[in-house]
Amino acid sequence: MADAQAPAGKLRISVWACTGPGAVREWAGDLPAGARVIDALNACGGADREAGGVAGVWGRVVPLGHGLRDGDRVEIYRALTVDPKVARRERFVQQGRRGAGLFARGR
Repeated sequence: MADAQAPAGKLRISVWACTGPGAVREWAGDLPAGARVIDALNACGGADREAGGVAGVWGRVVPLGHGLRDGDRVEIYRALTVDPKVARRERFVQQGRRGAGLFARGR
């Protein structure tokens, strides 16, 4: 999104949604002053409601009623498909004891 200012009484907002591994969808537009996160999601076509209503502004999770400011980036988060702890354990088993850990490359 360019650094251009929105017209008076409007907010320039962008919405980013991760639709799958390595796939990102972006929507940018103007909303009326006083718009909330839910308004931004509705304006871009209800972007990916399967996220369960989890959204954020600039990397911080916020409620859907959170007020927006000009230039905000709304992000829609999707659920994790694998628990990170489980994934780490599986990698450790696959790599073996010598291939994993902090000093694995130094051996």
